[in-house]
Amino acid sequence: MSFEDRELPFEFDLLRDLTEFHGPPGYEDRVRGLVTEALEEHTDEVRTDAMGNVVGTIEGESDYSVVLAAHVDEIGFMTRHVTDEGFLQLDALGGWDPRVLRAQRVAVHTEQGEITGVIGSAPPHTQDDEEKESSREVHDVHVDVGRDGESVAELVSVGDLVTMRQTTEVMGDHVTGKALDDRVCVFAMLEAARRIEDPGVTVHFAATTQEEVGLRGSEALGADLDPDLAIALDVTVANDVPGFEDGDQVTRLGEGPAIKLKDSSVITNPKVNRRLRAVAEDAGIEYQLEVLPSGGTDTAGLQRAGGATPAGAVSIPTRYLHTVTESAHVADIAATTDLLVAFLEEEDGGTDYTP
Repeated sequence: MSFEDRELPFEFDLLRDLTEFHGPPGYEDRVRGLVTEALEEHTDEVRTDAMGNVVGTIEGESDYSVVLAAHVDEIGFMTRHVTDEGFLQLDALGGWDPRVLRAQRVAVHTEQGEITGVIGSAPPHTQDDEEKESSREVHDVHVDVGRDGESVAELVSVGDLVTMRQTTEVMGDHVTGKALDDRVCVFAMLEAARRIEDPGVTVHFAATTQEEVGLRGSEALGADLDPDLAIALDVTVANDVPGFEDGDQVTRLGEGPAIKLKDSSVITNPKVNRRLRAVAEDAGIEYQLEVLPSGGTDTAGLQRAGGATPAGAVSIPTRYLHTVTESAHVADIAATTDLLVAFLEEEDGGTDYTP
């Protein structure tokens, strides 16, 4: 029996919906609705702020508060120009590698509904060696929606959003698709909210916005909530594929969630790190340590937004980040939820995280 045919250790339908729904920075509406619905089932209060952050709160036995946050936006594009011939030119929302965009299918979100487009790629027969080796920029990309210029002008406007069109599938021991960054962590957070009962402290489960364009949602949220402790959730690089030395892999799939020590935006609180590791060891949860050379996460926004806040982070190792084939290990996803639940169930507000 293949892995695809056997029962997964979590609700795959919810994960699939979270990742397949479209929600680029600033326009996370559809995913926000799905998250709100899930949080309403398992928290005492759900609210949305002016940035679009969604927070579901479980009131604990004390006023000490912990925020568990994962960002809900995905990298995408905004239409910056429609040519007379009917091709769309794009402006990036988040960090794209133009090399992965060629010949991809996209969804164009117009006021009249969603239409399909493709990112054009000239056939190799018509390219010289220099063109084949050239590194194009996102500004060079065009979207073909299969209509003449007059028809496109009636359908598409400057500012219309464009997202990648892709399904989420189980592939052996992995789940693969678009927007696992960071919807797979949103999923783990929702699973933790479902499983937590009568916590000793108040827990805010937060789906943050606009992380991919500068941690904007988490900075606003941190100031508004002013938590006593913050734990951010995000994917991290897993370069455990051919072509990378061991020291450059960062993490490996199937070896458990990663406890972040640093990335380019944050050095996490050492005492929070140690407690996460102790909880994992006591619960028999395999984990790995993450030192990410570049890239930032909501951890930084939460750590500094409302003054100094002790902050830690748990990451799900993921291959092929910022592509439509992001891939995470089923066991790592399940173990991440286990670690979050164990950590929150033990938190009583009595630990001094001051360095």
